[in-house]
Amino acid sequence: MVEHSSHYTRTPRSEKLKWVEHMVKVMDNQFRLPGTNFRFGLDPILGFVPVIGDLASFAISASLVMTMARHGASGKLVVLMLLNIFLDALIGSIPLLGNIFDFVFKANERNVRLLRAHYEEGKYQGSGKKIVIGVLIGIVVLFILLLWALWELAEWVYHLIAGLF
Repeated sequence: MVEHSSHYTRTPRSEKLKWVEHMVKVMDNQFRLPGTNFRFGLDPILGFVPVIGDLASFAISASLVMTMARHGASGKLVVLMLLNIFLDALIGSIPLLGNIFDFVFKANERNVRLLRAHYEEGKYQGSGKKIVIGVLIGIVVLFILLLWALWELAEWVYHLIAGLF
């Protein structure tokens, strides 16, 4: 069943990015803290699962950026989005501080706001296919850096614990 509403106009661009907006809601705003307007999603919850949760959140965020890049985000915008997810992944991987940070930062929501401003300012520049390869390389590099940082952290914790015994 197709829902029609006089106050909401769907453009071809908004239809293409419908999945992105749904995933952003799931990752950053799906739940509301009872008695408040504070919203959060699966991203901070996944952060409680060491390494795997952070990697899963990063992978989902990276796929959202790739989708936005394929639908016309400029190279500059994609770089800003990648910086958001890198910052989210890097700080989010720090025990306790990262968990708190994940509840507040909401990189995916920030990226969608950047994309909307990009469209509203008339900077839409086509499909963005030329930057998809650059985005893939950037995501792989960021993923490798994240794995390295997590490995270093794990080694540090291991040596700390081994030093106690």
